[in-house]
Amino acid sequence: MSERSTGIVIIGSGFAGLGMAVQLKRNGFDDFVILEKSEALGGTWHDNTYPGCACDVPSHMYSFSFELNPRWSRMFAPQPEIRAYLERTADKYRVREHIRFGTAVEGMEYDEERRVWQLALAGGAVLTARAVVSGVGALHIPSFPDLPGIERFQGTAFHSAEWDHSYDFTGKRVAVIGTGASAIQFVPKLAERVEHLALFQRTPPWVQPKPDRAIAPPVRKVLEKVPGAPRAVRNLIYWTLEARAVGFTIDPRLSGPQERLARWHLRRQIPDPELRAKVTPDYTIGCKRVLLSNDYYPALTRPNVEVETGGVAEVRENSIVTRDGREYEVDAIVYGTGFKVVDAMADWRVVGRGGLKIQEAWADGVQAHHGTTIPGFPNFFMMLGPNTGLGHNSVVFMIETQIQHVLSLLRLLQERGAETVEPRPEAMRAYNERLHRRLRRAVWNEGGCDSWYLDANGVNRTLWPGHTFEFWAGSRNARPEDYVLT
Repeated sequence: MSERSTGIVIIGSGFAGLGMAVQLKRNGFDDFVILEKSEALGGTWHDNTYPGCACDVPSHMYSFSFELNPRWSRMFAPQPEIRAYLERTADKYRVREHIRFGTAVEGMEYDEERRVWQLALAGGAVLTARAVVSGVGALHIPSFPDLPGIERFQGTAFHSAEWDHSYDFTGKRVAVIGTGASAIQFVPKLAERVEHLALFQRTPPWVQPKPDRAIAPPVRKVLEKVPGAPRAVRNLIYWTLEARAVGFTIDPRLSGPQERLARWHLRRQIPDPELRAKVTPDYTIGCKRVLLSNDYYPALTRPNVEVETGGVAEVRENSIVTRDGREYEVDAIVYGTGFKVVDAMADWRVVGRGGLKIQEAWADGVQAHHGTTIPGFPNFFMMLGPNTGLGHNSVVFMIETQIQHVLSLLRLLQERGAETVEPRPEAMRAYNERLHRRLRRAVWNEGGCDSWYLDANGVNRTLWPGHTFEFWAGSRNARPEDYVLT
């Protein structure tokens, strides 16, 4: 078993991993490697290639603040364009040379005597590092529904994040299970090609109009040539999105304008009262992720599309049977059932100081200090860790704030001549008590829905409970008194 060593290991090459790598390089930290399990960079924007895949945050906000892109073709960029942006960024800042593709991390353990992390890589190699930054993200482990007979199905079946581009949907009978953020993008594309599409809906989403349009060449030229124009557009988008957080985080009763917009959109696009009733949510807007689409509702009105709300009783060799006994003969099943988020870390093989497993540290629930560090895990940093997700703005903003937090800790190590840093248990406890006091009165807990934001005990371990500028103000610089340095 070979052992190699490096200063810092970054796991993942999506927005989090690349952003961390660029800022390490810009701040004089050159001794690092990025471990990427795929053969290409991009993270979720490499994995998800389903028809219609695009961002639901405006392009000028869903990008790095240090690498504004005046050449976005649309207000909401499609997947290939976002992936190309990440590729260009990696090349411009010369971080591609630090990436080891096709290198999966199977586990990691802290060596207390040597004060290093030992990472077990697929294939048997071991990599030793003084610090580890996890940039694996939240949306990378597909979640499949627990349906009786799912393994018996004889047709083609796959998750939207593992799209089979070799399969020809033309003239086929297709079942789509799930009506989340991915499904509302690919369902309209499938509906145009299939003979019949049965959409199995458990809970309808709130859907608002998507203010998406092509950005005209003259506008792109202005953004390229006029100094400060891209930054001004970004700032305008930022504050517009921040306004949405009022009803989500302060008081659900303030979400009236958001809900009225969604109801107007629904009435305008679905004239049939019976279908409209099927897809009207019965919970407060914002409780589940609010989706944006201009073509989802029209797709549901097509004669070859049927919305099924009866629930799946079982999957058979060539069909799906509902709880009320209806049977749908299908050639293919597409699972638009999202990702494992809260429980994605349950399978992590991360062992900290004194043999402490991360699952033991999280026995009472997943938590971290500022969503980034955990007591008992020295020099281990998480991007988009617990309670850093958003329901209203761009997570890239949160990632960049966490990157600044990590850099401040690395500088603290240098200034104090220390080797390791980890948060004090009491500091993490106080931080999370404040955070969860706010979450208890927010729409995600009070809105009357069940969502992937919540863990098995109904506790929100996913979302930040306030405005993003609050997270920025409180987290971009680590407070030295919150940490133990060795």
